[in-house]
Amino acid sequence: MPERATASGPRPLPVRKDDVRHRICRSLLALGAAAALAGCAAPAATADDGRIEVVTTTGILADLVGNVAGDRANVVSLVPEGGDPHSYEPSLRDVRSIVYADAAFSNYLMLEEQSLIKALDTNLPEGVPNVALAEDAVKYAAEIIPLVEDVSLDTVWLGLRVQGNGAQYGADRTSEVILSATGVQGPGDLVAYLTGSFGDIDRYFDSTDGFDASQGYANDSVTIPPDTHTHLSWAFTEPGYYTLDLRGSLQVTPDQQPIDIAAGEITFAVGVDPYGAPGRPGAHVLNSGHSDLVLDLDEHELRVLVDHEHGTSEVHQETLAPDDLVVEVPNKALHEIPGDPAYRFLGRPGDQVYQLAQAVLGKHVHGEIDPHLWQNVRNAMSYTEIIRDTLIEVDPGGAETYTENATAYLRELEELDAEVRDTIAEIPREARTLVTTHDAYAYLARAYDLDIVGFVTPNPSVEPSLSERKRLTETIRNLRVPAVFLEPNLASRSSTLVEVAKEQGIEVCSIYGDAFSAEVTSYVEMMRFNAHSVRDCLTGAPHGDEKAAGATATHEDTPGADAHDKENQ
Repeated sequence: MPERATASGPRPLPVRKDDVRHRICRSLLALGAAAALAGCAAPAATADDGRIEVVTTTGILADLVGNVAGDRANVVSLVPEGGDPHSYEPSLRDVRSIVYADAAFSNYLMLEEQSLIKALDTNLPEGVPNVALAEDAVKYAAEIIPLVEDVSLDTVWLGLRVQGNGAQYGADRTSEVILSATGVQGPGDLVAYLTGSFGDIDRYFDSTDGFDASQGYANDSVTIPPDTHTHLSWAFTEPGYYTLDLRGSLQVTPDQQPIDIAAGEITFAVGVDPYGAPGRPGAHVLNSGHSDLVLDLDEHELRVLVDHEHGTSEVHQETLAPDDLVVEVPNKALHEIPGDPAYRFLGRPGDQVYQLAQAVLGKHVHGEIDPHLWQNVRNAMSYTEIIRDTLIEVDPGGAETYTENATAYLRELEELDAEVRDTIAEIPREARTLVTTHDAYAYLARAYDLDIVGFVTPNPSVEPSLSERKRLTETIRNLRVPAVFLEPNLASRSSTLVEVAKEQGIEVCSIYGDAFSAEVTSYVEMMRFNAHSVRDCLTGAPHGDEKAAGATATHEDTPGADAHDKENQ
């Protein structure tokens, strides 16, 4: 086995059989996999072939590492092929990979599901490099840009946000902030939930079954990391005024009692006059834009950040106390409950409920910086340099190999960057309009001179109504785009966009964001495919790329990937 460098020179890697065994058992308990605890009777085993063990969170990162490591490392991606890193939950096999790792690479900046990050931070042996590439890449001149999302909804877009990192309490990136609903007053039921990329639903606040104080309101809580925010859908079964009671706390470590931060209440006017809300004379009416309910860890208060833009820190951003505003849920937010059995918690199919949409398809907890840095090839080059330096630290004996491999790969990426730029430059400037269903392409647009017009998608929480379908049709028609773009692993969740595009005689083309597929299996292939797909589809040219036919997404021929495979549990 190679040696790991320390401040005083290289030392042999420690034998960790007992430590590995204990870590796996603790993780089994944490994941609730009681049936698999029998595996704790003997330590897990891996083949000792002299190579170092490296884990990455995604296939894209695994490919970058593999190009630098060559044959000196066994590289494992925790998120499977086609999986969504925003929502993937770690499996027991993932835990076994982590505890034997000699180095770990995540993207971070809230790209990955928090439980995956916790699995890394909790189970990685002490002293093993745990590298967040997107955060470290600025050391190698990577460009980072604010996360900008579509704020064009015609109702308010209301999310949840945590302000501050809780450092004064000893919190770190594995800590959790818990925001709980403790009660609702109103004429009907209130449900706040989130629809994931693959149709999975997380219910956070749900008044239909009451609120259980004896369990700490565990069934009516949302948990997110400090200094992040999340989207949310809000549903109301009857018109009228609703008051939601909220309480926020900070869980620094799993074995500590949560620290109470703040409590408050917020009023919704559902299908009624928002200016007539009882006890709210002269209140600010919130009825458009992007706003967040904010739990401030530093100031110990609950407030609302009103109609802001991501990634900005302008002092003029308006914040209000919840008592000073009313959230309007207008009659145009009335939608039919879809036939999908997954939505039975809202009521019977065909019944109507009032809904404020989460707007963005899929689970999407994130911070203020767009985490998809690799869509600019220059940023992937920065990742490569960090990977090279980390592998040399872990395995000094392979320094020459890692340096040579990295140099060759950086040269290949330099050529790829030029190819992507030249390919997209073939599109007339007025035609470089990108319409997608995922906010993952800001780096691609900035680096290669494209225009992102947002992600055209119906409300992912409900089946689209005739009026929504009409708006979607008008949007595509008004933009006069010849094509829209879908990620292959999300195509099966975008049937309406596919159908409307077909009706309008425009093409639905593939573009890769967070994951590879069976047809596109490397970072270089992915970026080359994206450039050719965008050029060909926006110019109406025949698809010359040899992989285009196999990877072009349609609802009929591209299944959605299951990102929740719990293999070996």
